[in-house]
Amino acid sequence: MTPAQLIPALTARARAAAHARPTPCPCGAATLADRPDGTVVRHGDTVAKAHPPGTGPAELTSRLAVAASHPGILLPPLTPAPLDLHGRLVTLWPYGTPVDPDDPDAAPWEAAATLLARLHRTPPPDGLPSMRGPVKAAQAITRLRATTAPSPGTGPHGATDPHPAAALVLRAWATLPTWARAEAPPPDGGTLCHGDLHLGQLVRHPAPDGPWLLIDVDDLGVGVPAWDLARPAAWYACGLLPPDAWARFLAAYREAGGPAVPADGDPWPALDVPARALTVQTAARAVTKAVAAGRPLDEVEQAVLDACDRMSGLPPQSGRDRAT
Repeated sequence: MTPAQLIPALTARARAAAHARPTPCPCGAATLADRPDGTVVRHGDTVAKAHPPGTGPAELTSRLAVAASHPGILLPPLTPAPLDLHGRLVTLWPYGTPVDPDDPDAAPWEAAATLLARLHRTPPPDGLPSMRGPVKAAQAITRLRATTAPSPGTGPHGATDPHPAAALVLRAWATLPTWARAEAPPPDGGTLCHGDLHLGQLVRHPAPDGPWLLIDVDDLGVGVPAWDLARPAAWYACGLLPPDAWARFLAAYREAGGPAVPADGDPWPALDVPARALTVQTAARAVTKAVAAGRPLDEVEQAVLDACDRMSGLPPQSGRDRAT
């Protein structure tokens, strides 16, 4: 199935599911996301998601079961197993109101932290796959290398030079322990984790003003819980998240009994390695996008790249498995 065919087919699936439910459908369709890692469409109060090519049906089904079993933490799916739509696995969900990107002061940092703490305190079921956070970071590095590799036969010396920012990102990547690069099992990786926490992973359900819930189970699994705190920690360390927002997030997580950091004192020995990994992942994606678009890095992207440069000269605070 080509990308042009996927969205109409996915929309038809969402429409059929919406009209099969007993509640009246307000109708109206929209494409919410169309990326290589997932296509999402909405019809009325129903959302259909086509998961990335190569997603395993058994692993996705086990992740859906976790969401269905914990409706107060995760948005529960409408169906217990994925559907096959022309070779892509598709899941159906109720629509929830997302975080408003135009109102950063209203960002639900406390709600996100509380949900994470509750998730981390939930015993994972047997057989749940590993959280995919380190794998996604490694994939970002692979794409960076492919995008910025020298191209033979062009340029004044017969090849184009790699993007200068790529070297900074790769140096920072090399300082990470092997578990954070998805090259070895994580230390103490038995906690139920979301795997890709950011504000786009929260919705209010029932819409429009129900309680906040976590969405997107693609990366859900067992792993190191500090990884779920790493993106806001990295943004704070890069100067992209205000100190008061970070303080509120961390305090809410601790108040809810989250196990990723100590109940008091310095949280950074636990957060340092995951926060570095998310910084490198973000920088790798930024450089890859900039090269593909033929544009310079913007101010936010440059701030993340500068953080990678600083990281390269400072070893991680902790980590049993040192970089090789």
